[in-house]
Amino acid sequence: MSFLPLSEKIVAMRNPSVIGLDPMPDYVPAGLLAEYPDVCDAIFAFNRGIIDAAADIAPAVKPQAAFYERLGLPGYICLLKTIAYAASAGMFVILDAKRGDIGSTAKAYADAYLSPRQPLPEKKPDIDISSALSYVDSLTVNGYLGSDGVLPFLDAAKASDKAVFVLAKTSNPSSGELQDRDIMGRPLYRLMGEMIDGWGADSIGSDGYSACGAVIGATYPRQLADMRKALPHTFFLIPGYGAQGGGASDAAPGFDEKGGGAVVNSSRGIMLSYRKKPELDWKDAVREAVIAMRDDLRAALA
Repeated sequence: MSFLPLSEKIVAMRNPSVIGLDPMPDYVPAGLLAEYPDVCDAIFAFNRGIIDAAADIAPAVKPQAAFYERLGLPGYICLLKTIAYAASAGMFVILDAKRGDIGSTAKAYADAYLSPRQPLPEKKPDIDISSALSYVDSLTVNGYLGSDGVLPFLDAAKASDKAVFVLAKTSNPSSGELQDRDIMGRPLYRLMGEMIDGWGADSIGSDGYSACGAVIGATYPRQLADMRKALPHTFFLIPGYGAQGGGASDAAPGFDEKGGGAVVNSSRGIMLSYRKKPELDWKDAVREAVIAMRDDLRAALA
């Protein structure tokens, strides 16, 4: 009932990073687009190559649902295949869907995305997607609807030994328009953090963290440090590294004194790394970028 599997992978790999899989068609290397005329097939081949290049280095992947849903049913099938492939490679799968609704609708979303895990096929699946959603280990959730928009997700997560990440202080430039507003002497993101802490209080695992994590951007290091101090039992998902302007030193305040309790996401910095090194095979460029991010975070946390 916590992020223990992710914590263990981070410790084993000495790498608190997650690879964001947010593919636009024009992100895909030209050779793959030529080989796979169907853009969704090309995107899956791209994702599969990234996973193959990173699975022994990075503990987790984070596909962003919108980039697949925009391509219709073939795109959604590509998402399912990506989830299944990443799980079969041993990676922790965070589905970034930012689901949020109330009552029975929230429960329906929770039942869909946080169902009990089914056995993985013996070999890496690229066709069978019937159980793919069960391989999601964690789901991002919008908590700004209040408790009845979060608790159905958290209940489903705890029942399936999974976890959720609730939006708290997001990395986008306009987040402060709402999240920094003063509410009873505290910024709204702090109030949300207190609610996240309360929601997860009965699910703290042996790693010291609950099943209810928080999304807090590296683009706001002061607020990130504030939240780390206030939420000692909350695991953080830290977006904003790389293309959004955050660096390893910006993300470092989100970690505990042992260098745990958080995972840092990079999407475009990994997916588009081949454009900066055209002399390399694109998979080799991806692998170099994953290693460089790992080493950057290690240095910042040393």
